Amino acid sequence: MKLIAVLIFAFFPLIVLADNGGGHDDEKEFNASELINGHIGDSHEFHIADWDGHPISFYLPVILWTDNGLTVFSSEKFHHDNSGEHVVEVNGEKLVRENEIIYYADKYSKLSEDEKGAFNFDARPLDFSITKLVFSMLLSVLLLFILFTAVARSYKKSDKAPKGLAGFLEPLVLFVRDDIAIPNIGEKKHAKFMPYLLTIFFFIWVNNIFGLIPFFPFSSNLTGNIFFTFVLSFITFAITCFSGNKDYWKHILTPPVPKALYPIMVPIEIIGIFTKPFALMIRLFANITAGHIIILSLISLIFIFKSIFIAPVSGAFVLFMSVLEMLVAALQAYVFTLLSALFIGQAVAEHDHH
Repeated sequence: MKLIAVLIFAFFPLIVLADNGGGHDDEKEFNASELINGHIGDSHEFHIADWDGHPISFYLPVILWTDNGLTVFSSEKFHHDNSGEHVVEVNGEKLVRENEIIYYADKYSKLSEDEKGAFNFDARPLDFSITKLVFSMLLSVLLLFILFTAVARSYKKSDKAPKGLAGFLEPLVLFVRDDIAIPNIGEKKHAKFMPYLLTIFFFIWVNNIFGLIPFFPFSSNLTGNIFFTFVLSFITFAITCFSGNKDYWKHILTPPVPKALYPIMVPIEIIGIFTKPFALMIRLFANITAGHIIILSLISLIFIFKSIFIAPVSGAFVLFMSVLEMLVAALQAYVFTLLSALFIGQAVAEHDHH
C-alpha cells in the first residue's frame, strides 16, 4: 500500500504534464510551502482529489458557539475558500474563514494582520468543530476500542495460547509491561499505571501510522500538532504530580544539599518539574512534523522542477523516508511511553531511610 501510494505521487505529475502538453505559462505557480502547511495543519474538510479542475472533498461539520448561540453547518458552505472572501450566512451570523480560523465577517474586515489568530476571541466564535485532526483522533479511538474489545472477548472464550489478533497484540502489551513499566516504576506499583501507559503507547503509535497513509480517511498530522502533544504531556505531568510521594516532594523542596545552596537548587528542582513534560511535548511534535515536512518537500521537487527525470529520484527518496518514518512512528510511541513511565517512577519511588 505504501509503495503504491509513493509511486502514484511520483508519477502523477508526469500524467498531468502530458495532458497539458508540457504545461502552460498561465498555470498557477506551484507553492511548496502552501502544500506543506496545508498538510501539517488542521482543516475543516478532507481534500481527497481533484477531478476535471474541481476538488473532491469530504466535508466535516462546523460547530460554533456564536453570539446567537449554537450554530452547526457543513464546511461545504465555505466553498473551499480559506482566504476570508466568501461570506457564510447562518443562524443570523455572517462568517468568513481564513487559514482554517472562522471569524465574524464584520469584525474580520477591521482586523489587521497582527490581530488575526486563533486566540482573538473577540473577533471569532468558539469553534468546537469536528476538524480533520479531531476526526482522526476519534477514528483511532474507535479502532483501538474495537481491537482491544475483540482481544478481551477472545481471552474470555479461551484460556489457551492466544491466536490471531490477540496473538499479535499480546507481545506488545507484555513489552510495555516488562520493558517499560516494571523497570521504571517497579514491580509493586507498575500495575496501577499500566492502563495509562498502554493507552498512550497504542494511541500515539496508531495516530503516527495514520499520518503516514496518504489518502482519506487518514493523512492527518495529529501527533505533529503542538496542542495535541501538549495535552498528552500535561496528562503525564498531572499523573506525576498527583502520584508523587513525600520523598519525591521532599527531594524537590528540601534537596539533600547544604542549606546555603537552597536558593539555587530549589528553583532548579521546581523548573525541572516543568521541563520534563515540555521535553515530551516538543520531542513528539518535532520528530513527527519533521518527517512529514521532509516527505512533502521531496514530493514537491517533482512539481518544482517539472521534469520527468526528477520523478524517479524523488520517488525513491520518498519511499526510503516513508519506511524510515514507519520506524519513527513506533519509536516515538515507545520513547513517549518510556519517559512517562520514568517520570512517574521517580515520583513514586520509595527511598531507604538510614
